[in-house]
Amino acid sequence: MSYFPQTLFYMSKKTAFLACLCFIGFQYAFSQDNSTIAPKYSNEFLQIGIGGKAMGLSNAVVASVDDVSSSYWNPAGLMRMSSKFQGALMHSEYFAGIAKYDYLGLSYKIDDKSAVGFTAIRFGVDDIPNTTQLIDNNGNIDYDRITRFTAADYGFLFSYARQLPVEGLTFGANAKVIYRKVGDFASAYGFGLDFGMQYKVKKWNFGAVMRDAVSTFNAWVFNLDEQTKEVFLATGNEIPQNGLELTLPRLILGVHRKFDLGEKGFSIAPEINAAITTDGRRNVLISAKPFSIEPYMGLQFGYKDLVAVRMGVGNIQRVTNFDETKDMNIQPNIGIGFRISAVHIDYAYTNIGGLSAALYSHVISLKIHLNKLSKSSQPQI
Repeated sequence: MSYFPQTLFYMSKKTAFLACLCFIGFQYAFSQDNSTIAPKYSNEFLQIGIGGKAMGLSNAVVASVDDVSSSYWNPAGLMRMSSKFQGALMHSEYFAGIAKYDYLGLSYKIDDKSAVGFTAIRFGVDDIPNTTQLIDNNGNIDYDRITRFTAADYGFLFSYARQLPVEGLTFGANAKVIYRKVGDFASAYGFGLDFGMQYKVKKWNFGAVMRDAVSTFNAWVFNLDEQTKEVFLATGNEIPQNGLELTLPRLILGVHRKFDLGEKGFSIAPEINAAITTDGRRNVLISAKPFSIEPYMGLQFGYKDLVAVRMGVGNIQRVTNFDETKDMNIQPNIGIGFRISAVHIDYAYTNIGGLSAALYSHVISLKIHLNKLSKSSQPQI
């Protein structure tokens, strides 16, 4: 009889601690001038998503994710891995190959109560022409003075997950390190924390993630020589100043349910997520200040954890046209995944039919399971 009071006490301490951290982040964020220190879409490269499976489901995976990609989507899902070691890779390109997006994930299940993970993400544009020195001191154009540079964003997530005393309830956290570099002109270092929870009861899964829970801070340092500053002033550009950029908290909630279709191994699994942003009014379905809500959903048809067909809808926005009329903008995605022994291959085709302003992209990812935890356990497709 004493187990439940102890469990509730344990949960209340952990919940209170997380609530305090989140409260501090909110208080600090909203005490600042958001137009200067907390611009919208800060560190947005970390919101693109990873993995062909999630992309095919329009990123609606917060409640159901249970593999190495949990480090990114919801660190609490690391506790539900079906194998001791997992690794994943992904490469995709945007804007006809101009921008490249790469992901590496590794995870390890320590025991029945804890797991760890590591995620590395790079989003970059290479070989950008630097024309600030195009004109020499005599006013002549000299194309030999053109150099090239890279603008890239790097994110590193160190994850830890824990099984809580309540059956079906898991908790996870990310320590997030960010490095952003724009050639020799500027660089920034950042640090933040994410917290996540999953709760499974029967065939229902519930998930919640607080990204940038105490706000993520990026400290920018600019290194412009005098000649570059003169070019900026002559072309009407402001000279950037060293400063702090703040990424405000984002809460993502999700619910997932798997339905078995008869006894032949077929199943259907819908999931719906809602992202609640705190950086003011956004152009999403429910737009308000300071909170905006963006819903997105995915649906998977599976067969015996061997093959799955996926579809999803996200990026729902209200768009104002040139003639002042308004349309609803959506981004539909589709995908497929299959398993060959311990190897998973997932493919997603985003924005089918071109129904949103975003360009379509092909995404392929690879996932490998090593050392199954038991003979009866099968990696989930």
